[in-house]
Amino acid sequence: MAKDYYSILGVSKGASPEDIKKAYRKLALKYHPDKNPGDKKAEEKFKDITEAYAVLSDAEKRKQYDQFGESGFHQRYSQEDIFRGFDVGDIFREFGFGTEDIFSHLFGGRAAAFGGGTRVRPRSLKGPDYSLSLTLPLREAVLGGERRIDFRHDGQPHSVQVRIPPGVETGTRLRLPGKGGPSPSGGAPGDLFLDVEVSPDPVFSREGNDLLVRVRVPFSGACLGTTAEVPTLAGTKRIKIPAGIQSGAKIRLKGFGVPAHRNRPQGDLYAVVDIDVPHSLTERQRELLEKLRKEGL
Repeated sequence: MAKDYYSILGVSKGASPEDIKKAYRKLALKYHPDKNPGDKKAEEKFKDITEAYAVLSDAEKRKQYDQFGESGFHQRYSQEDIFRGFDVGDIFREFGFGTEDIFSHLFGGRAAAFGGGTRVRPRSLKGPDYSLSLTLPLREAVLGGERRIDFRHDGQPHSVQVRIPPGVETGTRLRLPGKGGPSPSGGAPGDLFLDVEVSPDPVFSREGNDLLVRVRVPFSGACLGTTAEVPTLAGTKRIKIPAGIQSGAKIRLKGFGVPAHRNRPQGDLYAVVDIDVPHSLTERQRELLEKLRKEGL
């Protein structure tokens, strides 16, 4: 379920750091487990507001959240990443609350650090994370699919099967939990992060959730109207070109863009018209065009 951190804290997207801290202090005091013993709903609310504050109180994490949205942000940040370096000890000390036992209970020992040097230590050390670059052709990035990735780390061969969600873009970070390095102390293995780069396509380009393809239309067809074959990701589709169309005009093919995925709607395909002016003419064509010019065309 998507989380809107701003709504959770009850602040606007333009809220100042001071406003965000003030909102969290108010909610944390209300929902803190010490004030609501045995209340599971309050506990879940406290977890949500604390996660929201961990992101929005950190300038870089907030910037990433604003840029990529909830889904894209969580492709880049695990819960451990969210809480790394997070400090609320000063706030809780004002209330007379402790931090270590509560956060260990709520977040399973995964939070990195809280208040005044108090540290929630994991039960065992997690293995190291691996990072790889993954270059995808545009069509695969748009449609998604399965891909096997072979790589070497510390001289050892590794192979993983990766599900590419439809619609990934350059800058997307895919997380494969447990596919990183082994733990040195018997804990959980690390994660594998894949940093996506999408290579250009000779036919299609992308603008947000839409695709664009250029279609050449003869001069006579632009004047009188015609039809044209438009390539799509699912084959070709014949469209009508209205009379009098101008070069650069776009004709929309609804639903032929980037597929819908989670909260993202289906995109469209736009055929961008290029009027094809011939480089050379036959004698007959030249005569006809001279007559047209005399008619003011």
